[in-house]
Amino acid sequence: MTALAGPSADAFWSTSLHRWNTVCWVLFAAMAVGIATMGRPGGSTYAALALLAGVALGFAVLLRFPGNPVVRPHGYLTVLVLALGGLAYLRTSYAALFMVTLPHYWMFGRTPRASMGFLGLATAGTLVGSWVQQGWSAEFFGETTVSTLIVVAVGVLIGLWAHAVVEQSIERARLIDELKRTQEQLSEAHQRQGAADERERMAREIHDTLAQGFASIVVLAEAARAGLAADPGRSARQLRSIESTARENLAEARELVGSAGQPGGAAAGSVDRTLRRILDRFAEDTGLTVEAELADLDCDQQTRIALLRCTQESLANVRKHARASTVGVILARRPYGVELEITDDGTGFVVEASTGFGLDGMRKRLAELGGRLTVTSSVGDGTRVLAVVPPGGEGAA
Repeated sequence: MTALAGPSADAFWSTSLHRWNTVCWVLFAAMAVGIATMGRPGGSTYAALALLAGVALGFAVLLRFPGNPVVRPHGYLTVLVLALGGLAYLRTSYAALFMVTLPHYWMFGRTPRASMGFLGLATAGTLVGSWVQQGWSAEFFGETTVSTLIVVAVGVLIGLWAHAVVEQSIERARLIDELKRTQEQLSEAHQRQGAADERERMAREIHDTLAQGFASIVVLAEAARAGLAADPGRSARQLRSIESTARENLAEARELVGSAGQPGGAAAGSVDRTLRRILDRFAEDTGLTVEAELADLDCDQQTRIALLRCTQESLANVRKHARASTVGVILARRPYGVELEITDDGTGFVVEASTGFGLDGMRKRLAELGGRLTVTSSVGDGTRVLAVVPPGGEGAA
């Protein structure tokens, strides 16, 4: 039925047409029986039956074979117009046929303009057939014309209403399809963004853990090799540091791959004790003086991880670039949150010219907790790194 209703049909319209077509066949049969039993035997009765049979046959062909090349929708409507004119001339069941077939003009007209055009032709054909039979009589004007125009007006109103309903349904369907496509695109975009975020997170974790550990191993190995002959004791300590760092890196790698446990040993213990171990190891490995003031703080896991990673990254930068002799670390709770300050008396650098991954990774990590990173440095004046995590990001102490 959708094909009959044209491109503008929807499920509701198709269901309604199916029900009306069932009624239409019943009324066709009733009209045929009425013409055969109530009409006088003769040529007019046979002609009326022939006209009704032509309409029914065309309708049946369109219903059964909607795409056939012989009986086209507009061809059927032409037959219907001629049949109405003929039945009106014969004064046999034309009014009943007109009312029964009113939906057909909208079903097969395809467009409102075509439907209205065929409906106008049917009206004209009916009135002309009645006029030829009745002439300019009171019956023609008082009964035929008025009743025909009333039926046509009702048909036009119903047809235009149905067409408006169908157009609204089509628009809703289009909007729903567009919404579905938009939702699918958003879902794909979220998936891509989620994958990109996860890749960035893994890259940041690898940089802040494994890469830093490997860099420490390389530095310690070079120092141990250089001091084997001059200071075997120091070289032995450095080898133990290499072994310890390698074990820690192995544990970090397993946690990153398996997503089990908390990275960086941050799941248990307070942040100050973990920072103290990192600073002691750094002082032992580098021989630099480390001055630390670490408040006894208990933070949530994400805050501990962020503070530890910021410390590791800052110390790694000191080790690789600063050529400093003294490093200062202050961990304190402030009214506005937890504050971690790391300073060195090294060569410094131009902050705006820095393109490294480490500082950017620290900023993003802190930003995820609502915190901020401030880096102050200039050539020859050392460096100050200040990380702040607000109370909402660091949890309850």
